[in-house]
Amino acid sequence: MLTTQPDTSLPSPPRWAVRAAHAAALVTLPSGIWRLLLAAGFTAGYTEAGYEAMGFTGWGAVYVVGLTVGGELLALLTLGLVRPWGEVLPRWVPFLGGRRPDPRAVTVAASLGAGVLTLVLTQFALWWAFPHPDMTPLGSTIAGILYLPLVAWGPLLAAVTLAHHRRHRAAGL
Repeated sequence: MLTTQPDTSLPSPPRWAVRAAHAAALVTLPSGIWRLLLAAGFTAGYTEAGYEAMGFTGWGAVYVVGLTVGGELLALLTLGLVRPWGEVLPRWVPFLGGRRPDPRAVTVAASLGAGVLTLVLTQFALWWAFPHPDMTPLGSTIAGILYLPLVAWGPLLAAVTLAHHRRHRAAGL
């Protein structure tokens, strides 16, 4: 079924969910900017030996940039749970453009993503509990501060996903 208009019977997302979706898109920025500095050749808190050992040059830099861009793109997908372009995919999306995604599939995918993010990123809340001998003391503190917002990404995505599910359930979709 090809459609071009969002469902008007769908209630608007709650204001808190819109704010949470924007927050989810923003929590990846601090660590992403730090990783881009590493890829650009700045030691960004690593000792010279630690920077060399991490391999942030050549293909390592490509990996770090890809990780940063990919993470931000995934974080931006959270906005699709509260925006019209998430209700009807833009036409430029291959194979699915102009179609309405199945809300259950979106809810399952976003829920799995929220769970994985929470499991994987919670470790950054414990950053200061572990030694980082490849970093300077100030660099370790700054890196910990820049990575700490990532801990909120999974719970924010879970909250927005729940709001998305409730909106679609209320509309009978």
